Amino acid sequence: MKKISAGSDWNKVDFDKLFLPGISVDTVIFGFHSGQLMVLLLQYRNTESLALPGGLILKAESADEAAQRVLIERTGLKNIFLEQFHTFSDPNRNDPSFFKEIMKARGLPPTKNHFLLNRFISIGYYALVDFTKAVPASDGLADECKWYELKKLPALIQDHKLIIKKALLMLRENLDKKLVGFNLLPREFTMGELQDLYETILDVKIRRTSFQRKMLNLEILKKVDIKWTGEAHKAPYLYTLLKSSDRK
Repeated sequence: MKKISAGSDWNKVDFDKLFLPGISVDTVIFGFHSGQLMVLLLQYRNTESLALPGGLILKAESADEAAQRVLIERTGLKNIFLEQFHTFSDPNRNDPSFFKEIMKARGLPPTKNHFLLNRFISIGYYALVDFTKAVPASDGLADECKWYELKKLPALIQDHKLIIKKALLMLRENLDKKLVGFNLLPREFTMGELQDLYETILDVKIRRTSFQRKMLNLEILKKVDIKWTGEAHKAPYLYTLLKSSDRK
């Protein structure tokens, strides 16, 4: 399929032929930067509306494949953590007026019963990426794609704040259960940086000695170097996450 971009002639896109009707994916893409948990959002400039990166599901792909495609197109990254966490099916979640605005902005007449104006059930996914490696890119309907601090989110369309809230709950639940937080860090990190990440996600303060003991007792970290700060006596150790095959 030819990629649908901002410059595509939307009148020539046969939505009914290409996509599954009534179902889509929405992705909550988390990043961690300067002590803040970040969320990637799309901005529809002509409508002043913001939304989570999402997309329709091609008839030849699964929901997981659609979410992976959205993730690659929005961040430029492959092989990163992505997990399905909830299906959003409230009959009142759709807002046709929003889609009418963006369709008009792209030269696509919002005719009655158009594919994009029907009710959609959305499958929610959350992804964890290294903030420094992601290259945000907009989709064919949006004008801008950029990071926003989780604690300072602007107004979002439909139920997208609820989707983020549920994604955050799942991230918190899986921090220890699946050790997913490491996907938000670079390959090498200090114990302080790891603790900062946990405190930010959980929104609590953690005792330093207790946290370090807990992490080391898991036997999943490997000490690799010293992070030079200019003051040798304060230089912290750098760690990396052991591969599953190397863990005890």
